[in-house]
Amino acid sequence: MSVRAKFLVESVTNHAGGGNTVKLRPVHTGSEENKSFWQATPSGNLEMYINNPNAATFFAPGAEYYIDFTQVVSQVTSGDSL
Repeated sequence: MSVRAKFLVESVTNHAGGGNTVKLRPVHTGSEENKSFWQATPSGNLEMYINNPNAATFFAPGAEYYIDFTQVVSQVTSGDSL
């Protein structure tokens, strides 16, 4: 099972030492689809520091992105700790 969200990039900050910080928030206007997503995710934010140059340039301020969440099922073996 997975859950899909739709977020808008509020800002992308380029850091002098490399990497970018991307700030996103749930969509709420602009289309009927956005209104539907707003009903499911009415508030919140997501902030990521991205050190990979190719991934960092993928995000554009004002652009909308789908985010899919899928739970990871861990398989702990002897000797591993959580």
